[in-house]
Amino acid sequence: MTNKTSKSSKGQKPAGATEMAFYAKHEKIYPRKVTGIFAFWRASGVFVLLGLYYAVPWLSWDGRQAVLLDLPARKFYIFGLTLWPQDFFYVTALMIIAALSLFFFTAVAGRLWCGYACPQTVWTEAFLWIERQIEGDRLKQMKRDQAPWTLNKLLVKGSKHAVWIVFALYTGFTFVGYFTPIKGLWEKLLVWDMGGWEAFWIFFYSFATWGNAGFMREQVCIYMCPYARFQSAMFDKDTLIISYDEKRGEPRGSRKKNTDPKEKGLGDCIDCTMCVQVCPTGIDIRNGLQYQCIACAACVDVCDQVMDKMGYPKGLVRYTTEHALQGGKTHILRPRLFVYAGLLLTVMGILVYSMATRIPLELDVIRDRIALYQENDQGLIENVYLLKVMNLDTHERKYELSVSGIPDLQLDTGGKSIVVQPGEVIELPVRLAADPTDLKKRSTEVEFHLQAVGSDKLKVNETARFLGPVSR
Repeated sequence: MTNKTSKSSKGQKPAGATEMAFYAKHEKIYPRKVTGIFAFWRASGVFVLLGLYYAVPWLSWDGRQAVLLDLPARKFYIFGLTLWPQDFFYVTALMIIAALSLFFFTAVAGRLWCGYACPQTVWTEAFLWIERQIEGDRLKQMKRDQAPWTLNKLLVKGSKHAVWIVFALYTGFTFVGYFTPIKGLWEKLLVWDMGGWEAFWIFFYSFATWGNAGFMREQVCIYMCPYARFQSAMFDKDTLIISYDEKRGEPRGSRKKNTDPKEKGLGDCIDCTMCVQVCPTGIDIRNGLQYQCIACAACVDVCDQVMDKMGYPKGLVRYTTEHALQGGKTHILRPRLFVYAGLLLTVMGILVYSMATRIPLELDVIRDRIALYQENDQGLIENVYLLKVMNLDTHERKYELSVSGIPDLQLDTGGKSIVVQPGEVIELPVRLAADPTDLKKRSTEVEFHLQAVGSDKLKVNETARFLGPVSR
């Protein structure tokens, strides 16, 4: 925010009057390349996550794409599992698990997600790597950006953006490949015979990748991501955070390697600003915990290297807790962790049990509400029902239907066989007929049994009510 005096149309404004700018002008950040243990894990995460993202759509399973979210057909293929709209519970459970996992790991070790696995971080790291390969290191990039436009500058910048765009286009193509069979999409792309929506989403996602990872970068984390705003609700004084040890580092100041800092009244920080130069969001970790910090630990790696060169102990900038910084004891096991872990394990247990016992068959029984019951020509009491049978399997199935609950209960399906295609729902009207002498109550519970032909495990039962007069 900047303040500056301004003039009114009739002259000077009164003393003390100011004009306020609500948005600071953006300054490009040039993160310095860093090596170290945390840089290694971050690069490994980028490699694994991008590798999975680009490779998984090309995997095959049982003659089809292993992972395919087929929206037009309203079914999701996830390796050997096929999910239908009726299985939305599983998607909801996965989203709850993802949220609880984020809460749990944030409470334990801060913004691990942001620093190592967030798509914005992953693709930004990839774009930064491409930029360094073409434009050079941080100093070369800064010098080139400050220089006037020349043919060489145009070629270098143009080459970088050309590679960025190709990479972004393949990213968009892969994204659409999760919703449209990717091999067929590739064939369409070669002859430019894609559908309108396919082309739209490829270019839209490509443009978003190019813009977010190439230009906006840290601005997405600072201004657009809501996680940065509510993360503090999951922090406590025992949460692992990246912090600067002010007691050890201050007062900071430059000095020669062999200088004794105590003689000069200095702390261990030599004020080299390397921690600022490697930060992808451009903050100074020495100013304390800030919401812009994405916990990438680049400052930890580079500060440890500086401390090594100076002959000082490592850890001036490190993963620690507020309690530890204040000289207290860190409590790893605490109530909020038990709450998060308990909820997470409960939902995961429910999901695993539900999927393990899942039967790809559904049966709904709806009794006719117009006529409670009727007596047929044989003197039997009849009830009419509408059965809805859904085949959630990946193959056509033929089913056998039976009923129990009343002695000598007769079932009439109208002579129709029950054959259902994958993902199809059929409606089958049926009649049940019972001898009135077997009816002891006005409402008797009956049970429909539906079983797939050739499969003893693929069966479901559904209860209904049979209404009739009470036998005297």
